[in-house]
Amino acid sequence: MFGLWDCCTSCCEGVYGYGEIGEEQTFSLPSPLPQWPKGRGFATGKISLGEIEVAQITKFDQIWSCSPLLGKSKEVTFYKPIDIPEGFFSLGHYCQPSDKALRGYVLVAKEIPKNTPDDRLSHSPPLERPLSYTLVWSQNSRHDECGYIWQPNPPDGYKTTGFVATTGPDEPSLDEVRCVRADLTETCEANKVIFDTYSLSLKGKFYVWDIRPCQRGMLCKGVPVGTFFCSRDKISEDDEISVACLKNLDSSLLAMPNLEQIHALVKHYGPTLYFHPDETYLPSSVSWFFKNGALLYKQGKDKGLVIDSKGLVLPYGGTNDGEFWIDLPDDNDDKDYVSKGNIDSAELYVHVKPASGGTFTDIAMWVFCPFNGPATLKAGLWSYTFKKIGQHVGDWEHFTLRLSNFNGELRSVYFSEHSGGEWLDASELEFIQGNKAVVYASRNGHASYPHEGCYIQGSSKLRVGARNDCAKSDYFIDSSVRYRIVAVEYLGDNGVAEEPLWLQYMREWGPAVVYDSKNELEKILEHLPFFVRFSVENLIELFPTELYGEEGPTGPKEKDNWLGDERC
Repeated sequence: MFGLWDCCTSCCEGVYGYGEIGEEQTFSLPSPLPQWPKGRGFATGKISLGEIEVAQITKFDQIWSCSPLLGKSKEVTFYKPIDIPEGFFSLGHYCQPSDKALRGYVLVAKEIPKNTPDDRLSHSPPLERPLSYTLVWSQNSRHDECGYIWQPNPPDGYKTTGFVATTGPDEPSLDEVRCVRADLTETCEANKVIFDTYSLSLKGKFYVWDIRPCQRGMLCKGVPVGTFFCSRDKISEDDEISVACLKNLDSSLLAMPNLEQIHALVKHYGPTLYFHPDETYLPSSVSWFFKNGALLYKQGKDKGLVIDSKGLVLPYGGTNDGEFWIDLPDDNDDKDYVSKGNIDSAELYVHVKPASGGTFTDIAMWVFCPFNGPATLKAGLWSYTFKKIGQHVGDWEHFTLRLSNFNGELRSVYFSEHSGGEWLDASELEFIQGNKAVVYASRNGHASYPHEGCYIQGSSKLRVGARNDCAKSDYFIDSSVRYRIVAVEYLGDNGVAEEPLWLQYMREWGPAVVYDSKNELEKILEHLPFFVRFSVENLIELFPTELYGEEGPTGPKEKDNWLGDERC
């Protein structure tokens, strides 16, 4: 292990405990949480994972803040969880950037008593004290403090789930944290760098990472503890780390909300989705799209089949074999009318699923637009809207709310942005009414963004890329009112009474389109500012690949994030 540190022991002589705690800026949602409808185990404060029960702690004592010796990394602060319920034990400490409002959590755990003596003898205890600690790093801070980070050394057959921070050079108490029996854990990966600094004694960089389960999605059991990981070197996705996550072995998923609670959550948190005031291609309901002339085509057939309002004629199930696709009406006037959508009919299609091993709920909200408009190239102050590049029939976009099953609090929102996206903590959102956030759909492309403005997808250094303009307008959908729950698989027969038939249509919602992008780009190269006059090939690389042609966009159930986690 590391076994080295960057400050002399003498400079910290006589400094023990956690020091004085300054006034800490914390974030809370704009409005108090309501009393959720009664149900199984949702929002009860504690969740069973099988042999252990966990609670979510969001109150902390500040331990120590640290700035980097070199580099551009921001100062970070380490925290110890407090107000731990009786009988529960800490699993590790918490860390976050100092310039952000305190907004984290860590899980604490206790053993669930066995029913019979035989049960108690069949396994080792689920939680055990560490055998000792290893000092992994220490450094002076600009606050004239020394800080130390320790990794617990678990007994054989156990895993550590977090690190411990102190301001004194002595090892922490063995009662400070508990280690977890290995079969009750899942593997973890380093996700994002929270902090990095140059280490004098290590003669290289030292990193502090946010961590998450390696396997994520609605069928996965990994439960993040909310702790951090430390390393000497930069870590890739394939590198194993020594810290584990928990595993939910309780298949009942009792902490997930029932149908009545889901409706209460959507009505309390449902964002308002704004479209740009100059948007031409607005959303519609799927049934409106079908009723107004959408056609089903089959490979080898020249004529499309009229689709009824419920989509009874669509082929259902199977996989996307490329044999069928949907297109706009043949008549040019009808085609133009349908492509522009009908926002009065539009609604958000809601998929509710477990996240983080059933300790969180993801509410994915899908919006359908009959047509995706052409992309706009931005280079500095200069912009150019393409004639065809970027446009296609049938556009499915979404955003996702992630809610804590411990109390029903909104923790974060995922904004889907073309082929990628990002999670933002609730503290970074714009709220319009109570705890209802705002989501902006970009002009023509309908990608989701958290604030008004112009987002460039491409090279931020050259200020060249696809332009995504977002602004408030009279075109909006209040998802807390205009929504339809289409899938809640974990509820089984107690979930959605009847999924819409079109949800089982696994083929393409638009025809295959491949644009002659090179010719169109060549025509505009001479108009580009001098500092971005490079080859067509280099220009193409700045744009998302889907702008240049598609096999036809698929529906929500064919997307990776239907079963998996969001792409980020």
